[in-house]
Amino acid sequence: MPQKIPEIFLDSSVIIAAVMSPSGGARLLFHLSQANTVHLTVGKGVLQETEEVLQRKAPHLLGLLAQLLDEANIEVSDAPTAKQMNLAKSLIEYQPDANVLAQAISAKPDWFVSHDKEHFIGNANLNDLSFKIGTPGDVIAWLRSRTE
Repeated sequence: MPQKIPEIFLDSSVIIAAVMSPSGGARLLFHLSQANTVHLTVGKGVLQETEEVLQRKAPHLLGLLAQLLDEANIEVSDAPTAKQMNLAKSLIEYQPDANVLAQAISAKPDWFVSHDKEHFIGNANLNDLSFKIGTPGDVIAWLRSRTE
């Protein structure tokens, strides 16, 4: 029986890294999604934040962002419920990251992927969530371990 395709929620830091670096782990996740090895999801707010950052720092890369999102069949998840927002706010004080966490909770992924070590990666408050949290490299290592 074939394994279920892993659901992966992306933080804006990972999307920006994928746009900026053609050879990093973040971009590899986009290629894996294009090959239907993983399924990538983002929240509407995450996508909006990504576009705003690129507009400010590298507007010439907005076209590449659109291309990568399209080729990887990125899905935009539903908005979080009030209950999901309250849960996220109880776990993370920093409001913008609580909003991102609520979007991830709403998406119900297997993995939440970020580069944010201050608020997400290694945050003991998040250990009881239904998904794992890590970097693109963590997810890639996990995917490799499933095929061995």
